[in-house]
Amino acid sequence: MFLRAPRRFFASTAAVERRPFRNDFTHCVIGGGVVGLAVARQLSKRPGTSTLLLERHQAIGTETSSRNSEVIHAGLYYPPNSHKTTLCKAGNALLYALCEKHHIPYRRTGKWILAQDPDQLESLERLHAHACALSIPTKWLTSQQARSREPAVRAEAGVLESPLTGIVDSHALMTFLHGDFESAGGDFAKGARVVDVQTIGHGGDMGYRVTVDGDGQVGGGGGGGEFSISTDVLVNAAGLSAIDISNMLLRSHPERLLQAYFCKGTYFSYSASTPKVGTLLYPAPIKGFGGLGTHLTLDMAGRVRFGPDVEWVPDPNNLVPNKSRMAAAIVAIKTYLPGLQEAALAPDYCGIRPKLAPEGIGGVGQVDFVIREEEGYSGFVNLLGIESPGLTSSLAIAEMVDGILYG
Repeated sequence: MFLRAPRRFFASTAAVERRPFRNDFTHCVIGGGVVGLAVARQLSKRPGTSTLLLERHQAIGTETSSRNSEVIHAGLYYPPNSHKTTLCKAGNALLYALCEKHHIPYRRTGKWILAQDPDQLESLERLHAHACALSIPTKWLTSQQARSREPAVRAEAGVLESPLTGIVDSHALMTFLHGDFESAGGDFAKGARVVDVQTIGHGGDMGYRVTVDGDGQVGGGGGGGEFSISTDVLVNAAGLSAIDISNMLLRSHPERLLQAYFCKGTYFSYSASTPKVGTLLYPAPIKGFGGLGTHLTLDMAGRVRFGPDVEWVPDPNNLVPNKSRMAAAIVAIKTYLPGLQEAALAPDYCGIRPKLAPEGIGGVGQVDFVIREEEGYSGFVNLLGIESPGLTSSLAIAEMVDGILYG
């Protein structure tokens, strides 16, 4: 039983000892990235419940959630009825409102999507029509408007602007979500790597036993060993490890086991002060491509960075920037920013996108998030393939998970 587990693993065990529930917890969320934090926060606010958040690393948000462009997306690129579209649109509004209410740093920078030739312009025209059908505002800029606002930017064939796109301090966002979760009585375990998941009970009494290798520390406590907890509800928000977790539970159904794929993206820092740009810049989308192109983004201090590129890799643990990616990045960037000072560009950091399909099978708009309560596993909700726009969608995903569980 959880009450016999080493107390040092948990941020707050006093609340645990007051719980009279059938299992140790009402909810257990695996994964302390931005989506797991949002889900845990949402569930922790249900009266009379208990929520545990498990994170295998020593801090929240150390994988995909802190290794991205920090962009608040508008939802332009995805099919009309997809989770990516509906959750990105809803999440965009929820995220801006949350940042405004709780003073989380953000900026409504806007975004330009750039065409350099007639084929790319046709791609932008399709994107504009798609956005109009989804009631997502976009507008065309004349060449004079574009030159006036961003004289350093090249767009030979056209510019489509997305005014709803912005940026957010993802670390400040996750810190707020974590704090709000714990203020609602949630328990957090770091250094808690899930090594096994099994069902307990049957039907409406089904629950889950989660075995954890607790080799980390909480609140300055010492290390530990393997232990297990039981939970009524289990939410798999493990990001890069989500398919591994899902396969642990579904191992008796070989036809339901999935293969994980990983797409590495390298980001590049830029140390020069010119050319000066104040808007996010994206190339025209390429159908079937694993990303949105090597784009220009800004951090909250206004510093320019470029990326990510697309590099399919077998291992999600290699986060060392590859210097050999520089040449291709320079070529891509100079198509829309010809004044780039090449010597000021340097590999900075990498992120890994969790993919549900291998290279060449569908791009960002063709493969949707998987968000579902698995058939035959009451109370087990899988969140798989949560790549971009996962950060933007995080609050809406949390509301969706709550709806799946409680209607």
